[in-house]
Amino acid sequence: MKRILTALILISAALTQAQQKSAFPVPAIEFNPKHYICYRTDAPLKIDGKMNEEAWSKAEWTGYFVDIEGSIKPAPRYKTRAKMLWDDKYLYIAAEIEEPNLSASIKQRDAVIFRDNDFEVFIDPDGDTHKYYELEINALATAWDLMLIKPYRDEGSAAVNSWDIRGLKVAVSLQGTLNNPKDTDKGWTCEIAIPWAVLRESYTNESTPKPGEQWRINFSRVEWKYDVVNGKYVKAKDPKTGQTYPEDNWVWSPQGIINMHYPEMWGFLQLSSKKAGEGTDTFTLKPRELAKWALRKVYYAEHTYKNFNDTYTSDISKLGLENYKVEGYVWPPEIEATKNLFMAVIKSNDGKEVITIKQDSEVK
Repeated sequence: MKRILTALILISAALTQAQQKSAFPVPAIEFNPKHYICYRTDAPLKIDGKMNEEAWSKAEWTGYFVDIEGSIKPAPRYKTRAKMLWDDKYLYIAAEIEEPNLSASIKQRDAVIFRDNDFEVFIDPDGDTHKYYELEINALATAWDLMLIKPYRDEGSAAVNSWDIRGLKVAVSLQGTLNNPKDTDKGWTCEIAIPWAVLRESYTNESTPKPGEQWRINFSRVEWKYDVVNGKYVKAKDPKTGQTYPEDNWVWSPQGIINMHYPEMWGFLQLSSKKAGEGTDTFTLKPRELAKWALRKVYYAEHTYKNFNDTYTSDISKLGLENYKVEGYVWPPEIEATKNLFMAVIKSNDGKEVITIKQDSEVK
């Protein structure tokens, strides 16, 4: 008996060690986030899910959503797209969601909405990957809003479910009948108004944002496969495993990994001073964003190195990044590392800008 227990302990230890000695999950696509120029509306919008206002007709749609992993996976079965507007009080978001089988069952706010088909919004105002926001909505207009202190991948991460978007407005409009398998539906549209004052909670400035600001944002759609059983929609099961099929994840800006909680891969929202339909602005990716991405590569490599060596390293050559280049910035970065902590620092060529990243992924 002791031999059996000892063998089991050794097997468990070996499995744990094998799990530790693996590469850190990294996006499988290059850094090329999508961007959206968000124009103003002079008049407040009525949030009814219908997008009847003239301002909405002049706002551009995003491209249709793609698989969360990008072009390496098939295109989504159904179309999804979004558009945005803003005024001094709100960020407005609208979505058009093609859905032949309208279904939803969750009515309690702050329940786990993605157990239904849903539409999701992710916002990181200052782009540091910490203290960012998530909002999920189903076809019943039930909302789940939460703040993430850190991404789930990072030690000490926590989701604050008690956090609420005070003053949030949400409405949906159904183009079909809900929970009725006897017909084929067109889909649903969704309108959202999020007060700027609440979005500013993740950093100190609580005023209305200024034109030209760039925030990180992404949209996701969770879609389950359904069968009809006794006249009701039931999540379909794989006959080979007997388990429910995994959900599809369709997004605006691809993540390159099945994980929305890589905020560094989200798209860019750029605010314009122009009214929708009255001129256009150009999006320009700031050089700082490429420097931040270079530090992300250090972050990924450091975690892989630690998984195999039980420590971080200050030697850039051990990370395989000694020949990386960032235009306008000094490379390699300065790295300080201990067994459980590291900080990498990159400086602009003129020394006026310093950007850092830590083992918990926060960039400053």
